[in-house]
Amino acid sequence: MALVVICGQPCSGKSTAAALLAEAIRATDPKPTVRIIDESSFHLSRNQSYADMVAEKNLRGVLRSEVDRSVSKDNIIIVDSLNSIKGYRYELWCLARAAGIRYCVLFCDTEESYCREWNNKRGEMGESTYDTKIFEDLVRRLRDQIEGTVGIRHSLNEINQSSPVIAEAVSYLTKKVDTKTRDVRILQPTIATQNARTAEANSLYEMDRATQEVINAIVEAQSSGLAMNKISLGQHLPTINIQRSVGLPSSGACDEPL
Repeated sequence: MALVVICGQPCSGKSTAAALLAEAIRATDPKPTVRIIDESSFHLSRNQSYADMVAEKNLRGVLRSEVDRSVSKDNIIIVDSLNSIKGYRYELWCLARAAGIRYCVLFCDTEESYCREWNNKRGEMGESTYDTKIFEDLVRRLRDQIEGTVGIRHSLNEINQSSPVIAEAVSYLTKKVDTKTRDVRILQPTIATQNARTAEANSLYEMDRATQEVINAIVEAQSSGLAMNKISLGQHLPTINIQRSVGLPSSGACDEPL
């Protein structure tokens, strides 16, 4: 169906927007399957995920892998994370294109002062917050990267399920494709994004497996001293006829120590 990427500064309301969007989509008819993928899906804390560049890179890899496993034409995946690096959003776009689904970016355009205030309020309420050092570092690094983000831009000071921005996103994600108006874009996979054909690899694997089975059968016959006329490779595979019986070597052939 679709891949929705929510991006923005820390504490800009991304999780709120993701939850509202998921509820609004589930309220449509027919009810599509919606799943939100975020840090909490893997029991990762904010400070743990952004403690340093290595941890942040690992987090992006985990999220990307989960998106890759989850995207399909039967569900809507919402990625709730910072997602502020343009190159990373392009990787997610490539996953959507490979799956042949819609792609939408929801940018939470919230003032830094509001984000900072909300982070402090979370601490007062005993909820998980960003450490001050990590928060300021993320705001500083992401301030310029999110400029020019393509998608739905809005202020998250007051937003609910019936807000115009949510309704617009739901309409785009669930609307039937009209070939005349072309107001909904379905990404089409290309040769570069399609899974490579595995026919040749599978044939090579089958040949190698069959050869190994023949060798194993001959070795087993030699060790037991049995005569063999045929070797069965299994169901739906041809039987190999052996013109000469395979037996133990003559006495004295293996007298020398190995």
